[in-house]
Amino acid sequence: VLHDLRVSFNGQGKTVNAVNGVDLTVKRGEVVALIGESGSGKPTLARQVMALERPTSGSVSLLGQDLHGLSAIDLRASRKHFQMVFQDPSLNPRQRAGDMLNEVLDTHRLHVGVQRQARIEALLALVGLKAEHATRFPHEFSGGQKQRLGIARALATESKFIVADEPLSALDMSIQAQIVNLLIRLKSQLGLTLLFISHDLDVVEYLCDHVVVMYAGRIVESGAPADVLGNPSHSRTREFLAKVL
Repeated sequence: VLHDLRVSFNGQGKTVNAVNGVDLTVKRGEVVALIGESGSGKPTLARQVMALERPTSGSVSLLGQDLHGLSAIDLRASRKHFQMVFQDPSLNPRQRAGDMLNEVLDTHRLHVGVQRQARIEALLALVGLKAEHATRFPHEFSGGQKQRLGIARALATESKFIVADEPLSALDMSIQAQIVNLLIRLKSQLGLTLLFISHDLDVVEYLCDHVVVMYAGRIVESGAPADVLGNPSHSRTREFLAKVL
């Protein structure tokens, strides 16, 4: 839940309101799309949701906790409940896939001892990879496999809330479809909740339950995909759709 969230930056003698009074609720088990033109504030909003930056004012709450009100220790403990999937998974080229997942589990002290290897194999299977992929380095993976591994890494902590920032834009069309279907399956199988940032409106319409449109740091329109994309009520939404369709 975001309440009156504001993020301002000072530079070159002026104040820029990157996020300007945003209220947003993402319901459990829902996929919410965040769309809008470049510079509208989507990445800044995502960093606030992930508690990577502190807002100028307002609050970000997860499971009833104000994330920015937590101590550093409590925030670190809470991070297992929310994770992020990026456009570029940024995999360590010197680290095998299994070691990446092991590192996450180790950080959060999950599935210790003999359970650890079984959990790593289960995570790989969950995203459509095989047990033998655990021994491979990132350069041995295709783009789609790297994104699957990035998703597995986000799910390693048994997170129920994922922020996905343009997770498909670096993939070709056929692989995009595979990842979208994977996300749909994970939503159903795990009860996953997603904040999905994307410019691909076909994917948004197919995957998402709710669409939120940002412009100049504000939410200008929100609703069901069919309504927002098919019959937008705000002029800024219509301008954005005209540019991308």
